Amino acid sequence: MTKSTLQIARAAYEPKVPAALKGAVKAVDGAKTQSVADQSEIEKLFPNTYGMPVITFESASEKVETPAINAGVILSGGQAPGGHNVIVGLFDGLKAINKDSRLYGFLMGPGGLVDHNYMELTADIIDEYRNTGGFDMIGSGRTKLEETAQYDKGLEILKQLDIKALVIIGGDDSNTNACVLAEYYKANGSGVQVIGCPKTIDGDLKNEQIETSFGFDTACKVYSEVIGNIQRDCNSARKYWHFIKLMGRSASHIALECALQTQPNVCIISEEVEAKEQSLDDIIIQIATVVAKRAEQGNNFGTVLIPEGLIEFIPAMKRLIAELNDYLAHHEAEFKNIDKTEQRAYIISKLSKENADLYASLPEGVARQLTLDRDPHGNVQVSLIETEKLLAEMVSNRLAEWKAEGKYKGKFASLVHFFGYEGRCAAPSNYDADYCYSLGYTASCLIAAGKTGYMSSIRNTTAPASEWIAGGIPVTMMMNMEKRHGEMKPVIQKALVKLDGAPFKTFAANRDNWAFNTEYVYPGPIQYFGPTEVCDQTTKTLALEQAK
Repeated sequence: MTKSTLQIARAAYEPKVPAALKGAVKAVDGAKTQSVADQSEIEKLFPNTYGMPVITFESASEKVETPAINAGVILSGGQAPGGHNVIVGLFDGLKAINKDSRLYGFLMGPGGLVDHNYMELTADIIDEYRNTGGFDMIGSGRTKLEETAQYDKGLEILKQLDIKALVIIGGDDSNTNACVLAEYYKANGSGVQVIGCPKTIDGDLKNEQIETSFGFDTACKVYSEVIGNIQRDCNSARKYWHFIKLMGRSASHIALECALQTQPNVCIISEEVEAKEQSLDDIIIQIATVVAKRAEQGNNFGTVLIPEGLIEFIPAMKRLIAELNDYLAHHEAEFKNIDKTEQRAYIISKLSKENADLYASLPEGVARQLTLDRDPHGNVQVSLIETEKLLAEMVSNRLAEWKAEGKYKGKFASLVHFFGYEGRCAAPSNYDADYCYSLGYTASCLIAAGKTGYMSSIRNTTAPASEWIAGGIPVTMMMNMEKRHGEMKPVIQKALVKLDGAPFKTFAANRDNWAFNTEYVYPGPIQYFGPTEVCDQTTKTLALEQAK
């Protein structure tokens, strides 16, 4: 395999870890826990793994002789920078426990466990992937572990390989599945522990014990670099408005973090849109007003950041989508027989007046996406909607109306971008390299301590790595009951942007200044070598949340 100069240099980087993980380690139990909501329902569903204490690891005076441990690892869901270092940290931790410990990787996600596709991860394989981006060491997949037949099929290969513990690296859904699996194996006395690790670039898997999900730091720095580059180009040419959509369907953490790093003219936060019950027209007027005021100053350029999931947070759009889903679920064949040139008028005639008026106001391309691109459950795939094009086109139309009315005299030309996959497999920042390695190493400590149903946790991460606190949090502690596919299910509660939190309040206090003045910040590329204040900085979100 040909390696770049950076890859060769990064392979030699030794991740910084909490002081407690250097040498002998002991687990210290904290207070017993309860779920974040719906306590009685969650306890009934997880009688064997509910109420367990938070675990903290501390340095031990002497090492306890521990038998060799065989463990398995799965990468689940979408990629996030640092996944390889979780596996590397897990491997090194297992070898520190006993040099004869072995680690097996299940290939292409949870499906690898069910289908018995695996490989042993040896030192020579592990060393190839230290501090690298991507999930290509063993691949990832989105198979959901939610049926007893899958658990039993997985248990067959775990028994065959004498695997005593399984580490699932994933987001909220994957870790929910990990918790269900831990409960099932505990109830059956199978002797297999299950440990989770918090992954998602979206940043919506976090709480007091899980300060951030891994990959968020790197992805936001990658996006912010490119946004900064665009803003510098924007400020050089001074003739384009750039509409930039960023990943984050369920929460706007990425958009908010990138706004804090780059200070764009406009950043829409989905959670605020929902809280204020803003309409699509409200958002268009908000952006167009900034464009018009900047034009009065002779500044016919700017940047607009848009979270991927915005459409789902606009109450009126949500109602339109719900009615469309319901109607097309029962009239799909009839709709498909309508001539394509007549489909728009047909849909308008079948909707309630409010939704028909909104649908009629949408650009042709977006209207078609709302009716054609549906998932297996019959729902519109909102992530495929080109929200950046929708907003750019509708702002242009509104400005044209204002120009005709004499309210606007500027020039408006737009360019659109979507930054998504570019950030998912980037080489991890020093923060993510250190954080992920520590998460993996901590997972090995949880295994050695005989724990199951826990998520690996590293806290105090705005401090130097030696002061980080390693431990574990019961996954049930993060759960509540939510309706999924018509049924109430136990799931990890998603962490949305808190409008009363320090990151949003900081953004809100500064956005008017950023809107009308050109206050762009250019973060530049991720730095791996150099001063610690440049190379080891955390996200603005984390620094503000911890007031550091």
